[in-house]
Amino acid sequence: MGEENLSVVLRAQGDLRLENRPIPEPGPDDVLLQMHSVGICGSDVHYWQHGRCGDFVLREPMVLGHEAAGRVVKVGSAVKHLKVGDRVAIEPGVPREMDEFFKNGKYNLSPTIFFCATPPDDGNLSRYYKHSASFCYKLPDNVTFEEGALIEPLSVGIHACRRAGVTLGSTVLICGAGPIGLVCLLVAKSMGASQVVITDLFPERLTKAKELGADFQLLVKRGDAPQQLAKSVEEKLGDMPHISIECTGVESCIQTAIYATRPGGVVALVGISPEMVTVPLVNAAAREVDIRGVFRYCNTWPMAIAMLASGKVNVKSLVTHRFPLEQAAQAFETTRQGIGIKVMLKCDQHDQKP
Repeated sequence: MGEENLSVVLRAQGDLRLENRPIPEPGPDDVLLQMHSVGICGSDVHYWQHGRCGDFVLREPMVLGHEAAGRVVKVGSAVKHLKVGDRVAIEPGVPREMDEFFKNGKYNLSPTIFFCATPPDDGNLSRYYKHSASFCYKLPDNVTFEEGALIEPLSVGIHACRRAGVTLGSTVLICGAGPIGLVCLLVAKSMGASQVVITDLFPERLTKAKELGADFQLLVKRGDAPQQLAKSVEEKLGDMPHISIECTGVESCIQTAIYATRPGGVVALVGISPEMVTVPLVNAAAREVDIRGVFRYCNTWPMAIAMLASGKVNVKSLVTHRFPLEQAAQAFETTRQGIGIKVMLKCDQHDQKP
């Protein structure tokens, strides 16, 4: 194609590089994409800084990036629903086999799933990238590439709110006002939550949460007692919330979420925490508070696209920084420092627009 495939490669812990790789050739069921917008996720930074994320350990060089959208430039022989020129959002998790999880519609739980930028699978932070056509979704004309890339974090919010059972009239506590907490806020409100209170350590994040529709904001400090915070949540709402969505992975925040949730309610754990945490499990059991895990997402892209195309959900303001692909190191450092909300890398040299 007359271009090199510049890619952001993590060679080892702390060793982030720009490398030229071969442009891949799509198989019969694949499409080749010219990448446009790729967001940097906290997991990308975690791999860079620590060489691992949860149970996934970097053992060989890996292309980063999984929040992505691009344009189809080549179509596999068996692909019928996409054509050259189509703008698409990429769902990064693709089942490798039709196992019981796939059959049950919970393909995100398949132990053999391919997932972009999760060892040993390469991501899509590059000029060109090959992906399964079945997991590429055509974007409506009124949805931008950046919004398409933001469907990935938005999908985490959709899956979390589905798992938690958010519905018309729900009252919700969200712990953490980072990118995932904010998309959970947007989705909860769009699904009918009547009141949402959100917590964070940083006032500027709570200001953004207020802009996005949070009814109450609760500034917390390191060392605050979880039971006291739970009381503060109840005071804000006038009652204990039906649902708590924990987006930090911090032990004390998980404790707060459990203490805060009303009897018979639900706690959804979204944030990635250490392997072992101490939680008031007997308190939850005695009050029949359900604790539900949330792992990525499944069957969310069509809903997310509908939300964006209809204007029911607006994610545009989440993007606070943009860098060309050549400035990936600066973009990753900006994300690591916690500056802004979502950092977006622009992979197409000839089209740097949102």
